[in-house]
Amino acid sequence: MVGREMINVLEKTAFKYDEFYPVASAASVGTEVSINGKEETIISLEEALSKKPDIAIFSAGGTVSETWAPEFAEVGTRVIDNSSAWRMDATKKLIVPEVNGETLSEDDLIIANPNCSTIQLVMVLAPLHQHYNIKRVVVSTYQSVSGTGKKAVEQMENERMGQKSDMAYPYQIDKNCLPHCDTFNENGYTKEEMKLANETHKILDPAIKLTATAVRVPVEGGHSESVNIEFEKKPDLSDVRTMLSVTPGVKLQDNPDINLYPMPLYSKGKDEVFVGRIRMDESLENAINLWIVADNLRKGAATNTVQIAQLMVDNGWVS
Repeated sequence: MVGREMINVLEKTAFKYDEFYPVASAASVGTEVSINGKEETIISLEEALSKKPDIAIFSAGGTVSETWAPEFAEVGTRVIDNSSAWRMDATKKLIVPEVNGETLSEDDLIIANPNCSTIQLVMVLAPLHQHYNIKRVVVSTYQSVSGTGKKAVEQMENERMGQKSDMAYPYQIDKNCLPHCDTFNENGYTKEEMKLANETHKILDPAIKLTATAVRVPVEGGHSESVNIEFEKKPDLSDVRTMLSVTPGVKLQDNPDINLYPMPLYSKGKDEVFVGRIRMDESLENAINLWIVADNLRKGAATNTVQIAQLMVDNGWVS
């Protein structure tokens, strides 16, 4: 699902390229995909490597990335990887262009794309941290089934039609919520919950204390997050709204008087991160609550990846 969305974003952004090589497993080699009105034949990883492309966008899982990303980097290809394989590798950059894109250098050949939930979170946290210094964050996510993949979307659709199908989840997802995103660790947290903490530390600041609960909800696309933020300094809500309204890539939707607030239904197919329901936490000094929504397949994956590729082009590292 992410790979196809990446093609959509490449088309939408008019990303300039000379040659486009779609790559997939052996079962798909020889079939065609369409990009910018042209049919392109899918090739194998081995053939793609032999062509020594300038940029390789990976979205095929951690095992493939761990094996093949170094092979492409060895021939000078710049790899942008959408799996979790390299995110916490101390030698690799974890990049959200609007937040820490300036840390990229010409020497970076394997670049990690953060987890979808992390991307939308740090897009909002970054300007607030710079101004007020964040002490602690409590996040509860409401994540769509598209974050799991095609099989999960099909499970929900079939359940809504009263049909049995292969199960992507251990329980029914339609008319249900599962407090279970990814697998459980020994500490009782899921990998998804720990990604939010660990990746935020790497991208923003390891001093930020963050705890999360990640929940899968019966929504086809778009992740939502309820976020409680405690600062060193007392925030001014007017300043917070103004700051977020001018943050690149963030769109403020915060007017309860007319029921204006972010919703996953209206984030679909959009590249922005939407934020609203901004209010003081009346139970804690120097803290606020807010609500963040984004299309997890767009800014949470495909859009962010293409933005990283564009940064490389803009910096003249590829031509």
